[in-house]
Amino acid sequence: QELELSLTEENYLKAIWSLSGDTRKGVSTNKLAARLETKASSVTDMVRRLSEKGLVDYVKYQGVKLSDDGKAVAVRVIRKHRLWESFLVDKLGFNWDEVHDLAEQLEHIRSQELTDRLDAFLGHPACDPHGDPIPDAEGEMRLEKLILLNTTKKNVLYRIANVKDNSKSLLQFLDKHSLTIDSELTVIDKFDFDDSVTVKLADGNTLTLSKKICANVYVTIK
Repeated sequence: QELELSLTEENYLKAIWSLSGDTRKGVSTNKLAARLETKASSVTDMVRRLSEKGLVDYVKYQGVKLSDDGKAVAVRVIRKHRLWESFLVDKLGFNWDEVHDLAEQLEHIRSQELTDRLDAFLGHPACDPHGDPIPDAEGEMRLEKLILLNTTKKNVLYRIANVKDNSKSLLQFLDKHSLTIDSELTVIDKFDFDDSVTVKLADGNTLTLSKKICANVYVTIK
């Protein structure tokens, strides 16, 4: 029997999943409060509630961890979010900087049947428009080996694979320079002074990218 969870509970589980990343460590309540833009006392109350439902484990001073059930719920919500982002961009013509807030609303639709049909309709995409892997129906994700643009080597051909920061301003900057997921580029110069990087694009044009942009763009070797 699937637990009936509120939208807020699902958002908490998703935030814990996102903040814990690849580490096995617990997420602090302060970090969670900052991510969800809420008070630490509200986080403590919600964590207690999720703990009673068996979705998280909380140890004082060690933070919050998802239980297996909690992780399954979080990954299910992430799957819906990323599928809806793909649908909005690929089928409805939204820009990749417009879809996050819409997907935040759509990810709470309950129907598993709808999610599975959406996945099939889109041809079972491996990644969303920002390059984030989409969990399959079993919750498995295909993870690529990603390199941050500011740690690349010169004269190697790379492909943009993921954008770490999905903020509108970054996505609009990349758009303006026709840089999207799967764009190819070669690093031709790196500047120690400000850690900026000059890249050569597929059309032969060159572009200098700031340290901040390079720290938010992941690539793979082509």
